[in-house]
Amino acid sequence: SSPNIAKKFHIGHLRSTIVGNFIANLKVALGHEVVRINYLGDWGMQFGLLGVGFQSFGNRERLKSSPLQHLFEVYVQINKAAEDENTKKLAKDFFRKLEEHDEQTLSIWKLFRDLSIEEYIRIYKRLGVHFDEYSGESFYQEKAQEVLKMLEDKGLLQKTIKGTGIVDLSEKKDLSTFSTVMRSDGTSLYITRQVNPSVDLAAAIDRMNKHNWDTMIYVTDKSQSNHFQHLFRILKLMGYDWAERCQHVSFGLVQGMKTRRGEVIFLEDVLNEVRSRMLQNMTSTKTTKEIQDPVETAEKVGLAALIIQDFRGLLSSDYQFSWDRALQSRGDTGVFLQYTHARLHSLEQMHGNAELTDVNVACLREPGAISVLQHLLRYDEVLYRSSQDLQPKHIVSYLLTLSHLAAVAHKTLPVKGSAPAMAQARLRLFQAARTVLANGMKLLGITPVTQM
Repeated sequence: SSPNIAKKFHIGHLRSTIVGNFIANLKVALGHEVVRINYLGDWGMQFGLLGVGFQSFGNRERLKSSPLQHLFEVYVQINKAAEDENTKKLAKDFFRKLEEHDEQTLSIWKLFRDLSIEEYIRIYKRLGVHFDEYSGESFYQEKAQEVLKMLEDKGLLQKTIKGTGIVDLSEKKDLSTFSTVMRSDGTSLYITRQVNPSVDLAAAIDRMNKHNWDTMIYVTDKSQSNHFQHLFRILKLMGYDWAERCQHVSFGLVQGMKTRRGEVIFLEDVLNEVRSRMLQNMTSTKTTKEIQDPVETAEKVGLAALIIQDFRGLLSSDYQFSWDRALQSRGDTGVFLQYTHARLHSLEQMHGNAELTDVNVACLREPGAISVLQHLLRYDEVLYRSSQDLQPKHIVSYLLTLSHLAAVAHKTLPVKGSAPAMAQARLRLFQAARTVLANGMKLLGITPVTQM
């Protein structure tokens, strides 16, 4: 997920969060033990600026009541002043003190970090996402220095004329491909806001020591593909064979996600928008009145709409977001999946939710019933396929087809008014369809609703 501490959760981090959550859910369903790590952007020169900004414009009360909003305002104010040489110098001093572990400076940074994480956890709760571990760039500052020393000892670190530290990654050792791991002044690359290989190397080695994993999967946008190729190659050159078991799952960009308030930047605005649009759509249909908690339902259905629109294509493709398309109740959308689940659930409720024991499934002879049965049999094959390439689209198209088949069966195979044995068998079929639909949705990060 990797949001940047002290900044509001940006919509750009949404894909990384939901894709990572899907992969973790899928691996757990297939019997693996999974550790979900949120690697935070919590170090670098921007904290020098923010620290100075908070000393000038900050307010501790506001910070406690709405931390990220307040830090965002402070950041905007200090950025206006950042052209000034004196401000730049103060920011550098603040960050230097951070790197030297000055207690007072560290306590301000820690406050920003803790309050940011609290706020993120609240948003993750809305997304139905949790993490086992929050680590970040700050954890690996000293370990990164050890990695540079290891590279030097192994003869892999070369210095350029300017004094920059690089690792040669070319086949013929002619520097046609190399990775920069250290700036000329010896500091980490964070000052320039590039992704820092030495810190990522330190993190990978540390995770191996700590978790002894079989596979480590990085989920980031495709602009970082090169960085991860280099990272895995350096690890291999350092003699770590497990580098071959590192994997980068990359994804494209989402365009055009605007809210009514204009160009959207923050995830919370999108979640609120999708909830209010969904609520509006639900209110205009007649059935919503009986729903116990319409706001909660609108939130879950809205999130399903966002996730399905995101997961329908290849993750590496960029796509154009459309509210209208995402929120249609007919067609291949998350709303349609939720609607199908709610209908199947109410069918079960209507006919007494008893455990069906001696059901004679041999009476399910109609084409509609057989189509559903055959499709249900493919579920594990689809999970296997998704686990091979870590693409959610296989599961999405499977669930959409299942919902269409169940909708047809719902019309053509009535439970009510059928002979008892037939009614029981059909009910069992719809129950199975609902269970598989619910399980598949949960893998994608969607909470199935029972009323709509």
